[in-house]
Amino acid sequence: MGLNKKSVDDINVNGKKVLVRCDFNVPLKEGKITDENRLVAALPTIKKLVADGGRIILCSHLGKPKGEPKPELSLAPVAVRLSELLGQEVKFVASPVVVDDSVKAAVDAMKDGEIILLENTRYRAEETKNGEAFSKDLASLAEVFVNDAFGTAHRAHCSNVGVTEYIDTCVVGYLMQKEIDFLGNAVETPVRPFVAILGGAKVADKLNVISNLLEKCDTLIIGGGMAYTFLKAKGLEVGTSLVDDTKIDYCREMMEKAEKLGKKLLLPIDTTIAAEFPSPIDAEIAVEVVPSDAIPADKMGLDIGTETAKLYADAVKSAKTVVWNGPMGVFENPILAKGTIAVAKSLAETDATTIIGGGDSAAAVNQLGFGDKMSHISTGGGASLEFLEGKELPGVAAANDK
Repeated sequence: MGLNKKSVDDINVNGKKVLVRCDFNVPLKEGKITDENRLVAALPTIKKLVADGGRIILCSHLGKPKGEPKPELSLAPVAVRLSELLGQEVKFVASPVVVDDSVKAAVDAMKDGEIILLENTRYRAEETKNGEAFSKDLASLAEVFVNDAFGTAHRAHCSNVGVTEYIDTCVVGYLMQKEIDFLGNAVETPVRPFVAILGGAKVADKLNVISNLLEKCDTLIIGGGMAYTFLKAKGLEVGTSLVDDTKIDYCREMMEKAEKLGKKLLLPIDTTIAAEFPSPIDAEIAVEVVPSDAIPADKMGLDIGTETAKLYADAVKSAKTVVWNGPMGVFENPILAKGTIAVAKSLAETDATTIIGGGDSAAAVNQLGFGDKMSHISTGGGASLEFLEGKELPGVAAANDK
């Protein structure tokens, strides 16, 4: 996987038109942005290009308009908030087809250091199919392309991959660079000992990740719902816990693979059980902690137990690189969040490089207040999983190599 990509620091954009693919896929409620993390994350790249005298054309998708203009998914509110955050006008150029003559005229009238924002790229049906016409439309606006949207890097769309076929200078922004540096290099060239922690509900979602990380890491820790399929594969009673019966042989293979490669594979030694899944998810619930080989047939495991939390925290202490993807239990419930909190705490206290692979683990770490203690929290769920699988991401591959 070629991870040595040209970035915004390797080019001169003075007086040039620069198309920047950002991730402005923010949550909206009644036209108001409820979480602006993604806007804030995009600022360093935008400020750098403005300072260098580029003419900045921002684009992004928002939600799933499925190839037609949906007013409630317009990027208009993003332009307003970005203008405030940057302290300069971000001019919104609305077009139901994203690029038309009025948009081209607005771009032609730009001066150095000015910024405009295009409408939601997914208003165009070609976007998600990487259709040539839309790629050419986008490319016609600019001489330089900057991709700073890691969240969609695992998809080959017009606005992140197709457009690069028609623009010669294609580089990554600071956000993408950080993802490549941390996630990509942690998996390809980690400082050892390298500990990987995988959680979440389903083994099926993480098949390739488990297999790839076993080859790369020194210790693989399994928690969350997927642990019960592993425990069942060991011949243990798991009661009514979440189990994927079609993946039991796979879990056995992975345990054998770990042994053959001389890797540590840690599974829960005790587990937090209850009579049923909490409903609603944050409801009061009666739980007890039992050894993993003593789960009653009528109970379900919903979090790792206290001894397991200690075992996992110990494994992290001696690590130099830790990658974590997926919570240890039903972290949305305060009673069932203890395992996830214990792991987050152990990562917060270590000197190791700590990388959180997007999705639920990123949400958990932020909600629990450990966000600022991590070396890197990935901005993409699906994209970070594919990175951990060792797959080449189309959005990264499309940028020019150094």
